[in-house]
Amino acid sequence: MEFDPSGKLLASFGEGMFAFPHGFTVDAQGNVWASDANASETVLGLSAKDSNGVTRGHQVFKMSPAGKVLMTLGKEGVAGNGPDTFDQPSGIAVAPNGDIFVTDGHGKNDRVVKFSKDGRFIKTWGHHGAGPGEFDQPHDISIGGSQGHVFVADRSNSRVQIFDQDGNFIAAWKQFGRPSAVFVGKDDTLYVSDSQSNSTVNPGYTRGLTIGSAKDGSLKAFIPNPDLDQADVNRISGASGIVADAKGTIYAADVGPHELRKYVKVKWAIDLSLDLREESRRDCCAWRMYIVFVGSFWM
Repeated sequence: MEFDPSGKLLASFGEGMFAFPHGFTVDAQGNVWASDANASETVLGLSAKDSNGVTRGHQVFKMSPAGKVLMTLGKEGVAGNGPDTFDQPSGIAVAPNGDIFVTDGHGKNDRVVKFSKDGRFIKTWGHHGAGPGEFDQPHDISIGGSQGHVFVADRSNSRVQIFDQDGNFIAAWKQFGRPSAVFVGKDDTLYVSDSQSNSTVNPGYTRGLTIGSAKDGSLKAFIPNPDLDQADVNRISGASGIVADAKGTIYAADVGPHELRKYVKVKWAIDLSLDLREESRRDCCAWRMYIVFVGSFWM
């Protein structure tokens, strides 16, 4: 679905292609990339099978800005861990040279798969675990900033992992909470969404959007989820997708309430008196709220 900045629907495509559309990105040429992380015969009570009776899922699609399918990675309905199969692919990122990176993270593979711009398999890295370069549900991926590093939302390990584009481990940052989504701007700003932390899951951290530096991991701002009072009731809430434009305007896609939140950057700042982080982060908590809630829109 394509909206203008005010939330007006302009176009939509892909109906009937997906059972569980999950990962999403737009490359430098305006092509739209989306993954289908489905592994079930029904989704929300509806059949996930196509017209040929094959269960949709385990694929990544590249589409033109008008919605024409240009490339398909993975095999429909086939879960696997080979060079041409996925197990519920969760996120997609495209490097400036066209290389494609997929987090194969909603199933059992817990890996990153890299392809050339024409879809040729290059390599894979990672497996289930909690050590450097290992993953537990890599949920999203982004490439950006001045160094062109690969940032992975290693959700169930409650950390963001950073790699070079060959898969070499650089660092792991836990100060961004339990990340469901990650996005890196050209100005080295790192945006991370935590949609799962509460008093029992990753305790000591608060659901919301954390803004920091992609170069050194320092924290700059925090936007709490609008429904924090429900954090211990809802297993997941808040943004499972996040992106920002060149002006610093943030768009956060909320899976639970099926809405999109938009925040705009303002020139003034207000000190937050509320400790949004616990002991482990109070040394980083000179928070400045440089954004203001504008509105929600959904279809």
